[in-house]
Amino acid sequence: MTSAHDGLTRERYGRSADERADRVLKVVGAVLGVVFLGIVGWFGVSYVAGTKVSGELIKFDVASDREVAVHLEIRKDADVTGVCTLSAVAEDGGEVGRADFTFDQKRTRIDEVVTVRTAGRATTAQLVGCTAVDGS
Repeated sequence: MTSAHDGLTRERYGRSADERADRVLKVVGAVLGVVFLGIVGWFGVSYVAGTKVSGELIKFDVASDREVAVHLEIRKDADVTGVCTLSAVAEDGGEVGRADFTFDQKRTRIDEVVTVRTAGRATTAQLVGCTAVDGS
């Protein structure tokens, strides 16, 4: 609540320097916040638009001491050839197998089971990543 004295002082001398500084800081903060959100959005859109091949490991089955069957779902543009790298890992965390699989079907979604041969018994399989053949 302001008193009559505060009102007279404000009429006579104008706003205080603190009030002006607060207003400037609020405006600068709002502008910087909007710029930051714009940059984050731009990076997100450019990342998603730039990804031409993506994959998801649906499940895996340790078929034997020397093989792991992996069910993959690949999403890509129909005219793009994709390569996905899989890794088979042993119980101690060491890699016992690694393989690249090429997907050149003219479809945008591919469900496929592939086999990774291993040097020892694997306990898990991992999708390392997928890329387009042209490198993008």
